Order: sequence, then structure tokens, then C-alpha cells
Amino acid sequence: MWAQRLIAPYEFEQIDVPDLTEQQVGEGQVLLAFVAAGVCGSDLPAFRGAQGRLPGDDGAGAAEKVGFPIHEIVGDVIVSRHPQHRPGDRLVGWASGFDGLMERVISDGEGLATYDPALPPAHAVGLQPLACVLYAIEAVAQRTELADRHVAVIGQGSIGLLFSAVAKAAGARRVTGVDPVDRRDVAAAFGVDTVVQSPSDRWVRHLDAGDRPDIVIEAVGHQVATLGHAIEAVAPGGTVFYFGVPDDDSYPISMRTMLRNNLTLISGVTQERRRMLEAAGKFAAEHPELLGNYVTHVFTPHEAQAAFELAARPVPERVKIAMVG
Repeated sequence: MWAQRLIAPYEFEQIDVPDLTEQQVGEGQVLLAFVAAGVCGSDLPAFRGAQGRLPGDDGAGAAEKVGFPIHEIVGDVIVSRHPQHRPGDRLVGWASGFDGLMERVISDGEGLATYDPALPPAHAVGLQPLACVLYAIEAVAQRTELADRHVAVIGQGSIGLLFSAVAKAAGARRVTGVDPVDRRDVAAAFGVDTVVQSPSDRWVRHLDAGDRPDIVIEAVGHQVATLGHAIEAVAPGGTVFYFGVPDDDSYPISMRTMLRNNLTLISGVTQERRRMLEAAGKFAAEHPELLGNYVTHVFTPHEAQAAFELAARPVPERVKIAMVG
């Protein structure tokens, strides 16, 4: 079967590997035939050359895995050892081994769910990141009201724009999107009221005291600075959600600012994945234009090199990239 493999920074190679078989499918797992995949911002450090670490690593870096680093997938069930999935089902969700860029994929069935078959596979790819955003917004809503609040999202990439859309749907009075890339042409479709084309440090420096957001979502990750800017920007008594993937084990933050301003900092990974995927399907049905606006570029999986090269460039009109087999 075909598989893509990173052989050097910024370089994929398509190779042939032995077929995955029914005998390799463990309890609770499914064997999927590739239908579609999405490129996530958290995949890009691996494309640029970072090996990364994955659960179960035995000394070899994640970059040595075939199919790595894709984890957003749509696939058809070939074999199932999960009670909720049947052969022939079309599922969306997580490639639990971060190895979704190959012809067949074995994955944990709890991270997969069925969806409305009327949804094109390229659009269905968006249900996985939408599930993550909905889970994060649930966590925020458990601690503070979003209705009639000013919400700022640092980072207006594919995840940040979804956060903007979900915050607006949750009743945010105003959504501010902050990004050095000019997102004016796409922002309105995702509920962004105020577009700030600026790095987050410059935005914070020019932020009026009376205009500080009640909630700041850091949707960039991979660096310390933007989390610090989120903490500095939020209004006293406000909430910061750190969504981005950390590249370091320890992040220094200003505890003086946290203490003096009575701030709340939240983070976490998506749990209850099947439930959240189902919630994403419902949200997409209630906002039928969302995923069509979200997926802006479609490639085949054999064009992974071109898909990732586009994802790695700051292109204003590019939001989500899908690969459809």
C-alpha cells in the first residue's frame, strides 16, 4: 500500500509498505481505508524537521513513522474491533498513531465517529478540529460566561478562525482576531468583528485599558511569547485559554500579573472525542456555510509535498487544507 514518509525537513517521499491486515487490529481499534485528511498547524514542526514525541515512542523519533504526522482523518472501516463501528462505516476523527497519511490506517475507535454522509469528505475533515475547539469552548464556558463578552483570539490560522466562529456562535458580543497575516477577506465569514493585522506583542502594546478582552484564546502555540501576550492583554478578572501545542515542557509566565489581575489560565487536550465529534457534526449542520468557508484548498494524498508547502506559507486566503483520495 502507498504511504507518505518524511525523509528530510520539508521533504516527503511516497513509498510502498506492506498492507495492514485484520490480524494487526487490536481490541477497540478499527482498520480504515484512507478517504481524506487535513493538515493541522501542529503537523508543521514535524514537516520543518522537528522529530517530536508520541505516546509509545521506543527510542525512535516520531518522524521515522510512515504516515506521520497526519492525525485528522476520514476513512472507511474495513475491519472493526470496536463495538460502535461496523465495516463500511465512514468515520471522521483522530489517527491515534499520528500516521494517517497512508492507504490504510489502524486507529483507536473511541477517537472516531460517523457523520452526515451528505458532507463532502474534504469538508468532513474540518469536523476533527471543530471538535477540539468545541471542547475548549466548553471548558471556558464552565468557568465564565461567553455571552456578551469581548473575546480575542491570538492567531487566525485554521484553528484560530474556528475559535472565532464558535465564540461568536456562543454569544460573544465582540470577537477580535489578532494575526500578522492579513485576514480581512476571510474574517467576516468566521464571526470576527475586529481584525488586527499585527504580531501579538504590538497589539498588546497599543491596547487601551478600556478595550481589554474578557477572554483571550491563544491559538498559536509552539512558543512562549504569545501565551505571555495573552496574559498581559486580558482584562482584570479575565480568562486565558492556551490551546496551542507547547514545544517546551516549561513555559515561564508572569505570576505577578496572574495574581494581581485575578486571572484564570486554562488548557487541556480534547477528551470524550466521540461525543465531541458528534457535537461538531451538529454544529456544522446548524452553520451549513462554515465548513465550505473553512476548507479552501484540496489536494490528493499523493500531493502531500505541495499541500504541506502551502500550509507552511503565510497565505492570506488559505485557511484549511484537505487531502482527498
